Amino acid sequence: VLCQVILDEYGLIYCVCDEPEFPIQFLPLLVDNEISISTTGICIDNLIENIVLQSEILELKSNPKRLAEGTVIEAKLDVGRGPVATVLVQKGTLKRTNIIVVGDQWGKVRALIDSNNLKVEYAGPSVPVEVLGLNGTPEAGDLLNVVSTETKAREIADYRKQVDKDKKDALGKGKTLDQMIAKAKADKDISELPLVVKADVQGSAEAIVQALEKINNEEVRVLVLHSGVGAVTESDVILAEASKASVIGFNVRANASARDCANQKEVELRYYSIIYDLVDDIKKAASGLLKPEIKETTMGIAEVKDTFKSPKFGLIAGSIVTEGSVIKNLPIRVLRDNIVIHEGKLDSLRRFKDEANEVKSGTECGIGIENYNDVKVGDKIEVFERTETARKI
Repeated sequence: VLCQVILDEYGLIYCVCDEPEFPIQFLPLLVDNEISISTTGICIDNLIENIVLQSEILELKSNPKRLAEGTVIEAKLDVGRGPVATVLVQKGTLKRTNIIVVGDQWGKVRALIDSNNLKVEYAGPSVPVEVLGLNGTPEAGDLLNVVSTETKAREIADYRKQVDKDKKDALGKGKTLDQMIAKAKADKDISELPLVVKADVQGSAEAIVQALEKINNEEVRVLVLHSGVGAVTESDVILAEASKASVIGFNVRANASARDCANQKEVELRYYSIIYDLVDDIKKAASGLLKPEIKETTMGIAEVKDTFKSPKFGLIAGSIVTEGSVIKNLPIRVLRDNIVIHEGKLDSLRRFKDEANEVKSGTECGIGIENYNDVKVGDKIEVFERTETARKI
């Protein structure tokens, strides 16, 4: 079994064996420099044939007698079989009854299932198998190692869990009171959309969480409280209810007790089978938390020429409209030397003795401002309109 193949920039193939039992050997195989195998796929059959031939000549083989090492390709929680990890064995031979550590999970190999869905007693280098017997669901990319005893396996798994927890704690919150206060101040203007995510396999759960984290911006944050594999359970619903979160199921459904609990506690359950639909819906929900964009348009400006008191309306500003139109029921600002000294709304707008809804440029009018009696000659009254536009992420 060939250990490793390296293609360099000069078109040379190097066959490398990294087993400690064998000396490291290199064999340059000349490839046509005019053909880019990686982009066109041309001559792949000839390349593979030459690599296999040369590896046989040099007897580059992996040692099947050593303790197994491998990488998790995918993992899921099967209803009947429990945690199932699809592992590619890279070194040694993985046998049934081996005690293994995979990431921060451990267990004793209860069964090995090959690519033909048949039970096998062992799997050698470069063989993919499903491994049953772990105490939890590992993550895609986790390394599998065989250890001697269950005690050692448990200690390694517990240590890795603690290290992972410490990293999350360090990233999630400050350790001192000052740090916590500073973080709280920084987060006070950020709206959060809390979610609980469950998926059919670990790879899907990781991909969903990573996609949701990219939705975050300076105003809205998608907060994944928990992600895992398997059906939505009652504990997931209770967590969502306590945090006012929604539960997202990807290719999974809630069990009977979880559905009853969700109905009782009014927790939203949303199911998806296409990741793009899931991300689009969460984007829309997060966009709803964004503050709308507010645009102001100046409708008109009136200059105060005189002031007098009215028994009914209080102080009245005798004004002339210099720009645009003064429109009743719109907000106004009082400007003195181009500095805003008051913002409010019109109490009355009159043209001579008649009530008016709009007074256009070049026309005189009387303006009464609600709850404000400090208007002076020379002040300007600016009438403006606010429009709100929904924003999207």
